[in-house]
Amino acid sequence: MVSAPLLEARGLAFGYPGRTVGRDVALSLRPGEIICLLGPNGSGKTTLFKTLLGLLPTHGGEVRLGGDLLGRMPRREIARRVAYVPQAHAAHFPFKLLDMVVMGRAAHLGLFAAPSARDRERARAALDLLGIADLAAAEYTRLSGGQRQLALIARAIAQDAAIIVMDEPTASLDFGNQVTVLSEVKRLASRDLAIILSTHDPDHAFSVADRVLLLQNGRLIAEGDPASVLTPERLRAVYGVEVAVEQLSRGQTVCVPDYDQPRG
Repeated sequence: MVSAPLLEARGLAFGYPGRTVGRDVALSLRPGEIICLLGPNGSGKTTLFKTLLGLLPTHGGEVRLGGDLLGRMPRREIARRVAYVPQAHAAHFPFKLLDMVVMGRAAHLGLFAAPSARDRERARAALDLLGIADLAAAEYTRLSGGQRQLALIARAIAQDAAIIVMDEPTASLDFGNQVTVLSEVKRLASRDLAIILSTHDPDHAFSVADRVLLLQNGRLIAEGDPASVLTPERLRAVYGVEVAVEQLSRGQTVCVPDYDQPRG
């Protein structure tokens, strides 16, 4: 039996005060599913995510979490259902890694309550799940980019939300750390978490996505499985470059530049 959507948008228009960035977006996300959102710079990916998180009001249409209208939900309730993983950033305060991950428990605490032993236990469990428990006492500012990204994912896991929204989680990471983060994304989905992430790399979508949403100028121009959406013709139309989509001997699909063809 197909599970009901945990996150759903219908006829969604989104943007900033006085400026609509995108229109007519429809999507649904179910438990255990990974959706990759692709699109060129300026296509509205981050703005769409901020709207799905309730950080920006809709300009039209609706967003629902588990059937409940997002615009009518208290901020704390939204945080209990949706966790956010931003791009890795250089923090300015030398928080211990464990303390930074414990911050993910804020949605479950009273207004002036301090984290309990159980909250710290949940944070340690998240660190252990991602294989960085040995860094619990390390200063977040001294971690590598890949370690910081895993820490942000750990914070989202500690939040105990069923949905995780990731804004370019592999941006600025080296190849090894990209592989590590994407492997963790797949492992989280296997635990029935619902994940929607943005990326600039079609190969990431081929590696982890169940479905792909392709955004251009604020509109979804294609949706479906990676092979049907990420065709050479469509990628050329969106990004203005010639590419070839090929299948390797082990079955992995990759997207590579076609340098023998002129730019479209």
